[in-house]
Amino acid sequence: GLFFSDGRRKVDYILCYKSKERRAFKHRLSISSNGGIPLQSLGRWEAEGETVEAGGPAGDIEDSKLTEEEKALMREDFEAGLVEAGLQIERDKERPNGIRFIRLHIPWPILSREAELQKIKVAVKKKCELRKRTGIAGLWDSFVTKVNTPFQPDTPDFDTHKDSETRIHFKTLKHPFIRDKLHLYDIKSTETLFDNATRSRIVAEIISRTSCRQPYQTTGINSLIARRVYDSAFPLHDGSFTRRGRKDQRNDRQLLHEEWANYGVMHKYQPVDLIRKYFGEQIGLYFAWLGVYTQLLIPPSVLGIIVFLYGIFTVDDNVPSQETCNDSLNITMCPLCDGVCDYWHLSTVCSLARASYLFDNGATVLFAIFMSLWAACFLEHWKRRQMCLKHSWDLTSLEDEEERVQEELRPEYEEALQEKKIKLKAQMKKKARAVTVGSGCGWRQITVDEGEKKQEPDSLDVEDHLSGYLVNVATLLFLIFVTFSAVFGVAVYRICMLSVWSMNPDPEAKASVRMTVTTTGIILNMLVVLVLEEVYGAIAVWLTETELPKTTEEFEERLIVKSFFLKSMNAFAPIFYVAFFKGRFAGRPGDYVYVFGDYRMEECAPPGCLIELCIQLSMIMLGKQLIQNNVFEVLIPKLKKMYRTIQEEKGKKKASEKNEEKEEEKRPKQQFDKDYVLEPFEGVGSEYMEMIIQYGFVSLFVASFPLAPAFALLNNVIEIRLDAAKFVTEIRRPDAVRCKDIGIWYNILCGISKFSVITNAFVISFTSEFVPRMIYQYMYSTNGTLNGYTDHSLSYFNVSDFPPGTAPTTTLITGVSVCRYKDYRDPPWKPDAYTQSKEYWSVLAAKLAFVIFFQNLAMFLSMLVAWMIPDVPRTLREQLKKENMMLMEFLLNQDQEAQ
Repeated sequence: GLFFSDGRRKVDYILCYKSKERRAFKHRLSISSNGGIPLQSLGRWEAEGETVEAGGPAGDIEDSKLTEEEKALMREDFEAGLVEAGLQIERDKERPNGIRFIRLHIPWPILSREAELQKIKVAVKKKCELRKRTGIAGLWDSFVTKVNTPFQPDTPDFDTHKDSETRIHFKTLKHPFIRDKLHLYDIKSTETLFDNATRSRIVAEIISRTSCRQPYQTTGINSLIARRVYDSAFPLHDGSFTRRGRKDQRNDRQLLHEEWANYGVMHKYQPVDLIRKYFGEQIGLYFAWLGVYTQLLIPPSVLGIIVFLYGIFTVDDNVPSQETCNDSLNITMCPLCDGVCDYWHLSTVCSLARASYLFDNGATVLFAIFMSLWAACFLEHWKRRQMCLKHSWDLTSLEDEEERVQEELRPEYEEALQEKKIKLKAQMKKKARAVTVGSGCGWRQITVDEGEKKQEPDSLDVEDHLSGYLVNVATLLFLIFVTFSAVFGVAVYRICMLSVWSMNPDPEAKASVRMTVTTTGIILNMLVVLVLEEVYGAIAVWLTETELPKTTEEFEERLIVKSFFLKSMNAFAPIFYVAFFKGRFAGRPGDYVYVFGDYRMEECAPPGCLIELCIQLSMIMLGKQLIQNNVFEVLIPKLKKMYRTIQEEKGKKKASEKNEEKEEEKRPKQQFDKDYVLEPFEGVGSEYMEMIIQYGFVSLFVASFPLAPAFALLNNVIEIRLDAAKFVTEIRRPDAVRCKDIGIWYNILCGISKFSVITNAFVISFTSEFVPRMIYQYMYSTNGTLNGYTDHSLSYFNVSDFPPGTAPTTTLITGVSVCRYKDYRDPPWKPDAYTQSKEYWSVLAAKLAFVIFFQNLAMFLSMLVAWMIPDVPRTLREQLKKENMMLMEFLLNQDQEAQ
């Protein structure tokens, strides 16, 4: 199935469509056109006694109501245009399930013409020596190369070669292809000069600009697929992904399967050059970026584990934890809810206090500053890596106009524009009739017809997009409300369950009610986040379609912005609530804030909300990654593939029952049959989105969960091989799209990195106990230690001041006259009882000062790192100059010899 029936011409692209049983075409078997046989002889189709000819009248019709005869006419006209463009076509026999495949081949004259137009670079007969660093830098490079050798994939080098005698590396120089100067290029065979990905990309460009005029005007294969004239269009994989012969006989797909999409090679680097060669620059850049991100997660992962271990080893020496766990202090806390909740001893949250210290210690602040520097280093390192890839992949001179020879209109935009033209024509015809009838003169009619042609629009204006913009604004505002309502709903669930479960007469159950409510609330939050993420993804696509973007690039950028806004808001809203809002507006004993009139707003535990923030972050992050990896990326594609296979088998079974297509059953399965049942490629946007959201988890709240980079590292090591297996074995081969960089995703990464400085500053200041402890130790402590900090951070409340009905109805702790609560307020025996004390204002001022100091320090260091690390390595700049000089000399010498 990789070649035409003659066994010589490659299949460069596949078109397929489904034919209905009610249509009876004239029997055609493997009708082949080599570009010289016109297809007009196939212009008459017979269907149920009716004959429809090409060139029939065109009218205003909805695409969904296209008849099978009209679709057949559109296919014939489109394929005639492909033959006119120079492509060669071979049709396969109809399958038992009604699927028909059309194979396309691009011959050398057309291939060379298109390669010249698209400025595709080809290797010339000149090589350039790759410069190596000398001295200490050279020794270091040699050491790194030897260390990395066991981790390199067993794949060939495509553009670099090593001289076996001198051990010098050479790079093959490339120059845009010119048909009239074939002597410049290192051409062994015209059949192998351009690889399969390049050939399929050129064919994809041709079929994207080919027009179909009968019976309805449309341009490009995507428009025909949207109108269901064709079912799908895709390039073929390079055969099976499982190797049957010797190791040196592996095709590129088998190489990728064994050296990349295999859990046995998790310790090796990715073969990014082979990925780019097989899938194109867009997918190659994604996996290169993912590899850099994963590799650079190693230092913060190690440091985060060290910070966590530091907390474990020093928790026994932590004075606030010791005071919390000290039963002899006999600190009685105020009830957690009104009426049914009892007083409780502070020592009952001993384990919570010790756990909080593991993530809330002095090392956490240093780690947060380090992560700000790490984010800057990561972005700078990726820019350098991207420049190196652009050099090795010959993308340094790629301009925007070269990325797409022709901007293809989206089918939906084209349809809306066509509808606008039809409406405008109808209005002009009405005016023309009115003018003709009113004047009785023919020359007025001619004037109106000329005006009609002049006024025919070439594009949609603002008024045509206005309704879509209004729908977008209204829907986004509604979804923001839905997200905050979901967070508030889970908070109400925790508030209600705290009161309900506190009625349990069992003392042990009452002691664990806070942890039970917190855990169930976090699980519920995670489920809500997962469900809303899928819903928001579908809504983002719908909203972008209502805007009617003109081109595919514009559509993708708008979709990325909307998807990121909705999904990041959904993922981070519960975490923001716990970090910055929970317990801030709960009030105090005797003057609490109530929800629905009866339920108190929830409060943080005495050790603070940081431990709950840590649990919330870890549960959502891990649960999201595990469920997405196992369900959405593995299970669902396999189920879809299974469903398509079952449907195909049902079609064959029905055909065999009718004694049809006997010889079809004997023929082995072709490659296009195998590729058709695979999952269609839907872009790398979802892959980027998953990693960008993870990057937000790693950077935005790393001060509360230092282990986040380690969990992200473990996930990504598996994620790379999981995505690799999906691309190699589970989805159809995508078009090889050329691009220079990762696009708008880099801007999103920069925004997250800058915003993370602010969030971490506020987490350390307002969520953790770092600043209050420092203020107590250096301003209020008598001996400069934290002894007495716990008592200092708790305020007093006289139980006689409880409003009626809010004091505990039954209590196991007798003789309570005052209870304690977490706040800085004056005691009841002072004149201004229960007002915020001077300690409160001192701590607040210190918190704000720390935010300003931390933010400016982190920003300054980040800018310093960005300034110190150049975007383009010095060795690469020198290598580019050397290559350009050698290439110009080679071209001049060749021109002189030709003269």
